[in-house]
Formats: sequence, structure tokens, C-alpha cells
Amino acid sequence: MAKRFILVLLMVAALLGGLGFLKYRQVEGAIAANASFAPPPTAVTTVVAKRETWPSTLEVIGTVAAIQGVTVSADLPGTVDKIHFESGQSAQEGDILVELDTRQERAQLANLEAQRDLAKIQYGRSEQLMNAGVISKSEYDNAAAQQKATEAQVGDIKAAIARKTIHAPFSGILGIRQISLGQYLAAGQAIVSLQALNPIYVNFGVPQQDAPKISIGHNVQVSSTDLQGMNFNGKITALDSVINEQTRNIQIQATFQNRAEKLRPGMYVQVELPTGKPRDVIPLPASAINYAPYGDSVYVVVEMKDPKGNTYRGVKQQVVKIEGSRGDQVAITSGINPGDEVVSSGVFRLRNGAAVQVNNSVQPGDNPNPKPDES
Repeated sequence: MAKRFILVLLMVAALLGGLGFLKYRQVEGAIAANASFAPPPTAVTTVVAKRETWPSTLEVIGTVAAIQGVTVSADLPGTVDKIHFESGQSAQEGDILVELDTRQERAQLANLEAQRDLAKIQYGRSEQLMNAGVISKSEYDNAAAQQKATEAQVGDIKAAIARKTIHAPFSGILGIRQISLGQYLAAGQAIVSLQALNPIYVNFGVPQQDAPKISIGHNVQVSSTDLQGMNFNGKITALDSVINEQTRNIQIQATFQNRAEKLRPGMYVQVELPTGKPRDVIPLPASAINYAPYGDSVYVVVEMKDPKGNTYRGVKQQVVKIEGSRGDQVAITSGINPGDEVVSSGVFRLRNGAAVQVNNSVQPGDNPNPKPDES
């Protein structure tokens, strides 16, 4: 019985050992297969680096502002009696825009003018009587003071009547009318916007490190996606005296001729500001750049060898220096050379030494002056 039991144990041990050896060989084979496994090449697009000469310019966003712009309002309260303008029309300096009802003031003026005339007559008589010694000097002084007081009251009521006739303070374009005939206006209530459009300002900010490159009289050009094909040339006329503590930008003001009145206050425009001599750069699509805190880089396609000595097309990561952009492109000033084949899309899936398969049937945007489809 004992011999039989021992024999069974030996048979079970042999079976388990065989199974263990078989499993060991399977695991060993899987490890060897994994060690020799190479991932399939990553599909990418590429561009060949070429050197170009770019102007040294700074591109920022600016805001158009009127040289003179106000909201015309009522100086005194009153009822709108006459309106002499239409929304959107031109106005010349001094043009009457609105007249408020002045019937009450004119009635008061007639009364005060009568009092003034009477005071003037009494003053003349008092002067004669004083010279004749009939009245005292104090009575004469009272008559003179009364005459001056009535003159002042007449002047005050005439000024009130004049202030109820509202004139254009300067020449410009009127906005949308905000009042109606018969409407009561409180003091300071808005009537219409008035903007002087030619010439016109464009205000923009530039980083403090670029401020030394800019001076009064510097040429500047602006454009707008809403005004296709139109560029406006002007000159810098003012630099702010301080640098903004939050943005570290200095505010700059440029003046432009705007005879066609295409630029309107409040518009945003693209400002192109020359900052030096033209420079040689290698432009690449912005999608080719792998942005990172430790430095921006690109992937260059080169011939490589795997551990077995087989040749394949792989990528080498190159740190680059970027200085400026234009449309879909960024300017590379160091890190790659003309003729290098640079990955233009798919960089986020790559690592140094990864195998790639180039397919340039569809390319990312690479236009220095792109135009949106909806334009």
C-alpha cells in the first residue's frame, strides 16, 4: 500500500514538473517575443526646411479710437422742441442739433428786459438829481446797483436760452438719435454720439522689451479681417509715460488718415510694427512645434539603425528657438538647417528615435497670409 502511494506521488510530481517546465518555456518565449517587438511606424506629414527673409516686425492687436468723440447731451432740463439732424449724418462744428422749449425763459426775459430798461431810466434820473444836490450819494449808489443787477439777470436768462440750443462741438459723424420730439430731457441726458473720424487713432500695447525699438514718428501699418485687401499706413504720435504693472506692456498711440471713414471707433485691427532690419529665418507650420516648458522642439526625419543593424526612417528631436510668427507659420532662428525634413503634424505621438511613415497627401496649414473660409 505504501509503495503504491509513493508511486502515485512520484507520478504527480513528475506531471507537475512537466507542466511547470512547459509553462516556463512559454513565458520565456513570450519575454523574448516582447523584447524583439517593434511598434509599427507612426504616420506623419513632413516639410523640407527652407530659409527665407522675413521683415523684423511686431504684430499686435489694436483698437481704433476717435481723435475727438463725445456723447452730446442736454446741458439743462427741458422739452425737445426741434430736432435738426438725422441719425448717421455728418455735422459741422457749430451746427444746431436740437432746440429745447424756451417759451418760459423768453417770457421771463421780456419781464427782466422791462425791469432793466426801467432801472436804466431811474439810474439816469438819479445821476442828474445827485449832480443837482437833490438826493444823497447812497440813493444814487442804490440806483446804480439796481441797474447792474437787472443787466445781470437779463444776461443770465439769455445764457439759459442759449444753453437750450444744442450745437455740434466739432465736425464729425453723428450716431443713432436717442431722443424724440416732445420728449422731456433731464440735465445730462444723452442725445446722440458724435465722432471725428478723419484722422483717427489706433491704440495698442507692446511688451516692455520692445519699447526701446519704438519712437515717435515710427511708421506703422494696420489691417482688419473685416476690410479685406485694405491696409492703412500711419505714424506713432504718442507713447505712454508708464508701463502697465499687470501686463508689462507700454501703451502706444498711432494716427492714421481715414478719408474713406472705413475705420470706426471700437474696431479691433491687426497692427504691424517694423522693429529692425530684415532677418533670415526658417519658417515652419505652427503644428510642427512641440511646445514644452523646458524648451520648444521639432522632430527631424533621418535614417536610423535598430539594435540588429537594420535601417529604418526615424525621428530625432531637435530643440529650436522661435522668434515671431506670421499666419500659420512660426520663424525658427536656430536648431535646424535648410534641407532638413521636419515633421509637420503628428508630433504629439512621437518620441526620440521612433519609426515614422511619411504620408504627405494631406498637409496642415502653412500659409503666411491665411484667409478664413467664411471670408
